[in-house]
Amino acid sequence: MTDAGIDESQADELAELFRALADPARIRVLSLVANATAGELCACDLTGPLDRAQPTVSHHLAILVDAGLLTREKRGRWAWYRLVPQRLDQIRALLAVPQR
Repeated sequence: MTDAGIDESQADELAELFRALADPARIRVLSLVANATAGELCACDLTGPLDRAQPTVSHHLAILVDAGLLTREKRGRWAWYRLVPQRLDQIRALLAVPQR
């Protein structure tokens, strides 16, 4: 018998996060935003590096925002995105596996 491991609601939460990250373009978006010099990127700055049209980039960004991995701030005509470090910490904590 084991007492370790995550419960069903935590597993459901992780599964939702993994679905949000189950696309190479979304992983790249997350990486680009995480490594942005200013700590944030405009949606308009992502179309070139991703080689995707703006509506497609916006779709991927919306999924990452809905998953709580990015925040969105509207400034005039453009939206700016930042990583949510606390969310990544949450994922790390849920996945923590003790060393044997």
